[in-house]
Amino acid sequence: MRARASRGRAACSHGRILSPWRLAITSFATLSRALAFDPIPNPNFDLSKLGQVGIAGDFNGISFYEFQGQTEEPSSSNGSQRLMSRLPNGVFVDLLSADASITNMCVFQGKVMLGGNFTSVGGKQAVGMASYNPETFEVTPLSGLSGQVNSLFCDDDAGKVYVGGSFRAQDSFNAITWLDSSKWASLPFAGFNGPVTSIAKASDGHIIFGGSFTGLGNASTPSIPDAQTINLNTARLTSYQGAKTAGFSDPKNVICNTDGTDGPDKTWLLEDNVPGNLAASFDFGFQPSKLRLRNTHLDGRGTRTWRFTAQPNNGIMNFTYIQPGTGKNISCTSECPLSDDPSVDHQDFHFVNMVGMNAFRIDISDWYGQGGGLKSVELYQDDVFTFAMNDFNEPPCANSSTPSKSESTGPWDVTPSGQSNSQYLSAALSKPITADAATVTFFPDIRESGDYVFKLYTPGCLQDGTCARRGQVDVFGTLNTTSGRQHLNQGRSIYQTNEFDKYDQIFFGNVDVATNSFRPSITLAPVAGQSLTSDDMLMVAQKIGVERMNTTGGLNGLFEYDPAKAKVDTSDFASSAINKLGSTFDSESAVSSVISTDKRIYIGGNFTSPTISNIAAIDTDGQTRPLDGGLNGGIMDMYESDGQLFVGGSFDNIQKGGATGLSHVAVYDEEKNTWTPLGAGVDGTVMHVAPMTLNLTGNATEEAIALTGDFLQILPFGDNEALNTTGFAVWVKSRSNWLQNLDGPVPLLNGRLATSLLNAPDHELYAGSISSQALRAFGVASTNGLLGNFPIKISPPSMSSSKPTSKVSKRASVTNNTDAVSGIVTGLFDTSNDRNLTVLAGHFATKSTNGSMIYNLAFIDRKDSDSVTGLGTDLPSGSVFLTVAVQGDTVFAGGRVNGTILDSDVNGLISYDVKSGSLGTQPPVLAGNDVVVSAIGVRPSSSDLYVAGSFDTAGSLPCPAVCLLDTGSNQWTRPGFELSGTVNTLLWQSSSTLLVGGQLKVGDADAFVASYDVSGNKWTVFNGASDLPGPVDALTPATEKRDKLWAAGTRTDGSVYLMKYDGGWKPASITLEPDTVVTSLQMFSLTEDHDKSDLVDQREALLITGSIQIPDFGAASGAIYNGTTLQPYILTSSMNTTVGAGSLSKFFVEKENFFKSSTKHGLAVGFIVLIGLAISLGLILLIVVAGLALDRYRKKRDGYVPAPTSMIDRGSGMQRIPPHELLDSLGRGRPGAPTV
Repeated sequence: MRARASRGRAACSHGRILSPWRLAITSFATLSRALAFDPIPNPNFDLSKLGQVGIAGDFNGISFYEFQGQTEEPSSSNGSQRLMSRLPNGVFVDLLSADASITNMCVFQGKVMLGGNFTSVGGKQAVGMASYNPETFEVTPLSGLSGQVNSLFCDDDAGKVYVGGSFRAQDSFNAITWLDSSKWASLPFAGFNGPVTSIAKASDGHIIFGGSFTGLGNASTPSIPDAQTINLNTARLTSYQGAKTAGFSDPKNVICNTDGTDGPDKTWLLEDNVPGNLAASFDFGFQPSKLRLRNTHLDGRGTRTWRFTAQPNNGIMNFTYIQPGTGKNISCTSECPLSDDPSVDHQDFHFVNMVGMNAFRIDISDWYGQGGGLKSVELYQDDVFTFAMNDFNEPPCANSSTPSKSESTGPWDVTPSGQSNSQYLSAALSKPITADAATVTFFPDIRESGDYVFKLYTPGCLQDGTCARRGQVDVFGTLNTTSGRQHLNQGRSIYQTNEFDKYDQIFFGNVDVATNSFRPSITLAPVAGQSLTSDDMLMVAQKIGVERMNTTGGLNGLFEYDPAKAKVDTSDFASSAINKLGSTFDSESAVSSVISTDKRIYIGGNFTSPTISNIAAIDTDGQTRPLDGGLNGGIMDMYESDGQLFVGGSFDNIQKGGATGLSHVAVYDEEKNTWTPLGAGVDGTVMHVAPMTLNLTGNATEEAIALTGDFLQILPFGDNEALNTTGFAVWVKSRSNWLQNLDGPVPLLNGRLATSLLNAPDHELYAGSISSQALRAFGVASTNGLLGNFPIKISPPSMSSSKPTSKVSKRASVTNNTDAVSGIVTGLFDTSNDRNLTVLAGHFATKSTNGSMIYNLAFIDRKDSDSVTGLGTDLPSGSVFLTVAVQGDTVFAGGRVNGTILDSDVNGLISYDVKSGSLGTQPPVLAGNDVVVSAIGVRPSSSDLYVAGSFDTAGSLPCPAVCLLDTGSNQWTRPGFELSGTVNTLLWQSSSTLLVGGQLKVGDADAFVASYDVSGNKWTVFNGASDLPGPVDALTPATEKRDKLWAAGTRTDGSVYLMKYDGGWKPASITLEPDTVVTSLQMFSLTEDHDKSDLVDQREALLITGSIQIPDFGAASGAIYNGTTLQPYILTSSMNTTVGAGSLSKFFVEKENFFKSSTKHGLAVGFIVLIGLAISLGLILLIVVAGLALDRYRKKRDGYVPAPTSMIDRGSGMQRIPPHELLDSLGRGRPGAPTV
């Protein structure tokens, strides 16, 4: 997809978009001005001769492929999100991807500002914030920020964007501004001591910040600077021109020699009278603040001058130090002096510039006595880190009784640092994931009690190629002696799928000093039972960081800032009604959402006071409104529209009680001062509330409210039953109901929606991860060019079976993999005997018209008000039907099914009397090792029913693979004696020739296609079948005469092939990607010709269904092959939401007139010439005949009579005429009409 100057495409013949969206395409006119999505050429299928048409499969949503950008890609389950817009058919389309959440958006001077927890956007490294240009589609990272952005407010008038979150930028923490001059600018108060979650602008121009802070401020200078000792014990140490004297040559002598002793194994020396150096390299990075050196005095030796070079940037560092003797503060660079006074135990040199490094070199340029040397080198830093790898933590000689350390359990391995700043631990965990599969516990060295920020650092996944295997982790902490063990990060798990290095601020609050009896600790563990797309999970652990916060105090989650003031008066917080309201909250309160309207400022979160509970409003006059007492649980998000405030969170009632239906979501009416439910709510916490638009009438779009959170069910209310979901629901305001409850043609929406921007330049924008299709349809859809619903609601088989199901298995036909089948596999339209019955078969559950449960086989009677009947508990609900056929008044259904009907065993095949609506006498039971009936075919112009699959006997008759059922006598007959094996598909080539495909044997010969001659009662290997590379899974005629065929099958390596038979087998000109599954093939006539091809007639195209992996596109449930190219045709979403993409089983039709077209195609030139000649000859003949007839008529009118022709008695028959009478008439005119 790429925007172009073109507009949306005109309506195509046999249009393919769900009608409400097509009729309302003008609603997206503004969108198309900026985003002109490239339309896909119409496939021009001619469905006019087919009657009713059904599409069967495993899906709960379906779309025709109409615009570039449409995909079957499911919503993300790894924490990544996308910036999205809408196509003219209403389907969501991705504009760009981020590796984590996009939590907020706003428009700033024509560009869209994006904030979140990402480290990359649109393929570019961007930490926390980026801008998106909707005109050029370019992403610009806004570098300089580290951490997570939670909230944005774009102020075009002021030329700045207010940014809030849990981050560090310049000298600010958690709040800063981005200017229209494209640079960061700190606020006068340098941020907050805790995260900011919401920013709004009041009607008076003041900026309101909400979050989890207690004061203004940023990181403070530690009261104990240079507190953490950098571990040199595990460094790789080398020296240049070091002494060769035993006991003095090893540079490790200078490590942890803190007692200042000179001597063997305590001192490192250079050779006599030469310069030299000592170098150290590390597997982790650090930013030292102090270097401590102890000079040697051994035999009068010592270092006089030296310099320190940081690597890898190879920069010589600047220092300040106190000069011994004078006490002066002196600076030095390339020739720093070191005292030779024995009374000076050590000298401390402070780094002027804080520079990150992972190696260093100390060069000694001058010396005392015979040569230089050192007896101790120590490095310190202000930063407090605790690594997962203990080798990087503080050494045993650190000046601390509680040095930092870590402990781990599980299968951890060391991973190279790559682009990260240190090595880290990785653990490959097998599914299912348990919380104790691997853990790392960090014990930081906390030297003083106070308010701290804890950060969890996660290395990026691109550098080690593990993005697809990364998952989620939980973080727990015991940080003070009173709170006990807590689930940190506000109880939320953390995704480790970041492409580049990141940190998450997991805790802000009070931390007690480490002692011998108490150690603050942080534990990292995998989220138990998490859903993974890979075969295992790779968990990583690197380090945690701790920063002491400097704070003014006096705040509690709210702050009002006046941009007109250059300075903030911290002594005057109480003059603000906003700040004053926060001061009434209980301790450890948090504000999650602030919304400003013309009349009020709404404040929601997790806070209480004597009169307020979790939500309040402040009028323009400064009066606080408790909103009917508030709600009894925390609020996570809010959205206001036309005087209605939609809120989501963890509540279930108003604070004073007495309300019903307020389960985690409610709406507050500003005028009535009342809370009302949205249905009956949902069963779990709502995290995000975002507006979106829908078109349900075909006339115009309307606003709806999307909820995202940790809920699994929409609760029942009124006549609406409970609905399962995966944390996503849409409330349609105009219908006062959930989108998921509405009947009729509605779109399918699944996934997560974090935020939306309905007023973006020229179009709507959404952030999250949404999988959508134009039509919500469960397992089956109808089409006559437009998609539509059948009057039945199919449910996934999980309702009916405890056996887990998944998408159609790759590299296995459904015959051999029925455990993976769900949805509708096949169907038929029975219009015989004055019926109009739709038969649906597969592995599903639904309800009959009378409310009883139906499993796996259903009937819709279109002549009886679309009443639904079917199999109930007559057979096990885990049965799977793969094929159906109708003969007379009996429907035969085959698959993997066994049980007992009317005291008769059934296995693989059942019969159902549609006239009486009951299971009657059953065919004699099939038997074998693993009985599956995969295909049923009625012989043309007969009542013979051929049943194929995997079985050995039918009744008492040996009858492997294919057996003939006489439906009149209900007896089996073995057709031929040569065939055995497993049949996947069958096809009548004529009334006397049956073709079957699969893993077969004909006599002793292996075969993938076999032919049966009815008249000769004999099986043979089909012509050229030995050229096929593997078992055939699907067959279809390529011409109306059925003398040519298409076949799809599976090679021995598991890949899928497609070949055509035309006297011999020819491979298709396309490659089907790995993991392709073909379930059916079908030729269609077209209304317009396509380009010429040797394999497919210009007037036809081949439809391939299943799960088709198309190069440079991905998965499609249906694809069209025109002899040269393969194009997506139908896209679906799965009924199994953990799988994502769906699949198609087949098209089924009322009339199999696939080779008949409503379009009259021209004849070949030769035929036209011959017909012209024939017409010309015919016309000449007609002219001759007409001339003769006219001449005869004239003669008759003029009185001519035929001359005598008989020669008998000719002379006696003539009357003699005198000559004068004969000639007399020559001078006269024509005689007149006779008169009487």
